[in-house]
Amino acid sequence: MYQQNQLVELRVDRFLRERLAPAVERAAAPVTIGAWAVPDEPVPFAQAVGNTFEPFSIGQPWGHAWSTVWFRVTGTVPAEWEADPDDVELVVDLGFLSGQAGFQAEGLVYATDGSILKALEPFNGYVRLQAAPGESFELFIEAASNPDVGSDWSFRPTPVGRKSTASDQPIYSLRRIEVVHHDREVWELIQDVWTARGLAAVLPLESPRRASLFTALERAVDAVDPFAVNATAAAGRAALAEVLASPATTTAHKIFAVGHAHIDSAWLWPVRETIRKCARTFSNVLDLMDQDPEFVFACSSAQQFAWMKQFYPELFERIRIRVAEGRFVPVGGMWVESDTNMPGSEALARQFVAGKGFFLEEFGFEPREVWLPDSFGYSGALPQIARAAGADYFLTQKISWNEINKFPHHSFDWEGIDGTRIFTHFPPVDTYNSVLSGIELAHAEQNYADKGQGNTSLVPFGYGDGGGGPTREMLAAAKRTASLEGSPTVRVAAPSEFFAAAAAEFDPAPVWAGELYLEFHRGTYTSQARTKQGNRRSERLLHEAELWATTAAVRAGADYPVAVLQDAWHTVLLQQFHDILPGSSIGWVHDQAEENYARVAEVLEGVIAESIAVVGGSDAGAGGAALVFNSSPYAIDGVPAFSAGQASVGADARISADGDGYVLENPALRIRIDGSGLIASIVERASDREVLPPGTRANLLQLFRDTPAQWDAWDVDVEYRRSGEDLTAVDSIEIVSDSAEAVALRLVRTFGDSSITQTLTLNAGSASLEIETEIDWHERQRMLKLAVPVDVHTASARSEIQFGHIERATHTNTSWDTARFETPAHRWVHVSEAGFGVGVANDSTYGHDITRHERDGGGTYSLVRQTLLRAPLFPDPEADQGRHVLRSAIVVGGVGEAIEEGYRLNLPVRRAAGAAVEPLIASSTPSIVVETVKLAEDGSGDVVVRLYEAHGSRAAGTITAGFDHTGVVETDLLERAQAENAVIRASGATVEVALRPFQLVTLRFARG
Repeated sequence: MYQQNQLVELRVDRFLRERLAPAVERAAAPVTIGAWAVPDEPVPFAQAVGNTFEPFSIGQPWGHAWSTVWFRVTGTVPAEWEADPDDVELVVDLGFLSGQAGFQAEGLVYATDGSILKALEPFNGYVRLQAAPGESFELFIEAASNPDVGSDWSFRPTPVGRKSTASDQPIYSLRRIEVVHHDREVWELIQDVWTARGLAAVLPLESPRRASLFTALERAVDAVDPFAVNATAAAGRAALAEVLASPATTTAHKIFAVGHAHIDSAWLWPVRETIRKCARTFSNVLDLMDQDPEFVFACSSAQQFAWMKQFYPELFERIRIRVAEGRFVPVGGMWVESDTNMPGSEALARQFVAGKGFFLEEFGFEPREVWLPDSFGYSGALPQIARAAGADYFLTQKISWNEINKFPHHSFDWEGIDGTRIFTHFPPVDTYNSVLSGIELAHAEQNYADKGQGNTSLVPFGYGDGGGGPTREMLAAAKRTASLEGSPTVRVAAPSEFFAAAAAEFDPAPVWAGELYLEFHRGTYTSQARTKQGNRRSERLLHEAELWATTAAVRAGADYPVAVLQDAWHTVLLQQFHDILPGSSIGWVHDQAEENYARVAEVLEGVIAESIAVVGGSDAGAGGAALVFNSSPYAIDGVPAFSAGQASVGADARISADGDGYVLENPALRIRIDGSGLIASIVERASDREVLPPGTRANLLQLFRDTPAQWDAWDVDVEYRRSGEDLTAVDSIEIVSDSAEAVALRLVRTFGDSSITQTLTLNAGSASLEIETEIDWHERQRMLKLAVPVDVHTASARSEIQFGHIERATHTNTSWDTARFETPAHRWVHVSEAGFGVGVANDSTYGHDITRHERDGGGTYSLVRQTLLRAPLFPDPEADQGRHVLRSAIVVGGVGEAIEEGYRLNLPVRRAAGAAVEPLIASSTPSIVVETVKLAEDGSGDVVVRLYEAHGSRAAGTITAGFDHTGVVETDLLERAQAENAVIRASGATVEVALRPFQLVTLRFARG
């Protein structure tokens, strides 16, 4: 029987390929083609159609990399065709690469009035003309000559990732443009055969259902005359009707199929091409909705909707209509599908504030689920942030990419660092680009890990990244498997319907606590350092701009720069997309990101300077006193948080020679630097405790081979540890500061084609040593780390994440611990034992590894390493080449001291002339940290204060407002008052707060 079925499979496949597929087109007729090549960047329709279109023929080359060619197509439907207008189509092959849904040429088809009809992609190359026989037509095709940037994943360096280095030779040849008479009955037969054939292939070999399907398929082949397919297609369908009508069992797995098109907001193409990819895909979706009233499509990323509103307003209005119908469904509630490991606390919150704000304003619609199928791991702070933004559910697929450990659930409650839980689903289909094939549906059912408790999963279907989204073939598959014996049931629906059904199956749901760490793509914490620095700098400037602009508005009545701040936020939020901030895009993307960050910095520096001038009431020209403006939530140099005043700097630092090295001292620390520029000793003077383990050195730069098995810019493989080289040779060491306020050494090293200049600074009264590392980097496929050994015995380390920190094992007891060999952190990491600890802070470094090692004399010590730079070759062969300046600090003390040092390093004080400024907001308790001060999003003038508990313990304290207000309420992230103000009690200018560990709270002070 098995061999017989194999023969039937072969026969059916050949029949599909050689008889049915060609018969879908009853007839074809030629058209007339003209072409106009856009000289440079894309132009809108109105500008394109006014140009001269030269005659163009099939087979003619067109389009060098990243260029655009407009085709003008005219023709007449042959009068002799007996065709329904709905069956008359234009079929286009721009020269598509075989087997690729995206990553190549794409087209967008316009009518002569400029309205968009539909897009063209490899598996979606038709346009419904709706023209009767004898009628003429005229269309315009905007064809994008996007190069294939390594979609075979060979990870070879390529010059096409920048327009400036790509070839000017054409890369496509026009293969076909014809008007065709589409045979609907043959097409339906193909869908029948595809569904029956796909189901039969995944059923058990001895299954009676499998045998009946193969029997029916064989009968269908017999029923269709190979020499008269169009005339006998109905007979073939009749032969399959009974087996396709047999319903699913009541215990069949339930699949909610969600139309979807994962479009990376930038990746192997620039942002400008993403905008066009969105227009193409969304036009396809709208065309399908016109054909199928049951089709529902889910689209994340408010940014993509905003692009449509800006660049394709006619398309956006059509989308608006379908949103109102509940068929074009905004999901996710974020500005983009961002990375979640690296965006700062307020930035990740703003992803929701901006995203949901857009959806509410434009559509009156609020998504209730977080939709991040492809981001590279998920912060343990995300459940609380999502719930604070009004989300009830979370979806991702990416954890199925784990290298080592298989996640134990597909539906569960995910618990964040503060104890907040959110119902979460991992689609067991293991793809977010499903075509609803038999093998995919079977995999979803068989792979589903929570059998016995639940029986429902979600399948996102549609080609992404320029593939065009769902197709009519996929919708046909969904209809045929709605209730089909042997298959899971399939229902096309919105995500909200799925989550309501799935959550109802669990009471209670299993719980996963802590971060969702992706055992893959660990190099994204480091790749493209300039992009990461731009993000961190922008987050700092936005914090400062909002603080001082709010202070100026409240204290002096200055205008709050709403539009300027919103535009800056939107730029920063876009560039936190999960292939931009992680450094995994082509060079063009990162070049533009750096340019955008520079513009953001210029604008925000202007806002800050103007606001400071207003609140200080003076400027340098007016002879005001030089003051320190402190935007940190902690006092710095005697200046309180969020205020301006005279600095009070100690005068007790000193430096002295020590053999071939130096000793740097102040009342807190005594640090010895050896003749190689390495730190040989750090002693906490109060306890006389040595930080470094015997025989070790800190400030040790280590160079490693960095050649991952795959995914160059994305991955770091643990095998790198076998090839380390310590950079101990020093070219020079010199004293560059010898004052009572600060002492500093500068040392220079050269290696390979690169050089490093480091400045080590100890400030008076400080318990931290600053390390500024300036690198002229010209290595390839190498990785640079900065090592700090710490003489503490501990099984875990703390790393800052959004609104708190996470504790991770430093041992390798389990496979889960072993896989977590490179981890992300924000401003600091910290290791400790009872009564003693050390933090290592940074101003723009995210990647770390923290391990345990055997200590001379017994016990273990912790080795903390920052990953400073990488040099992958794909997708950007010039990644990270050139100059970088990175700042680090070694701080002796507890978690509280590490937190304060992280803020100090990332929010340096500003010096400007003016009068003293009292704090607008003050917290009485160091562990209750005010993260953000801003004016309300609704323009009311209310002051919004975002704060959190930072130490991981319960905390009570007061928040004091330095301005008049008429009341205060607790709100969600969207600044909507909560039903109960459980954490606050207001009394005059003071608000008493009581927070659980890592709790996030938003307060709104009314000023109306």
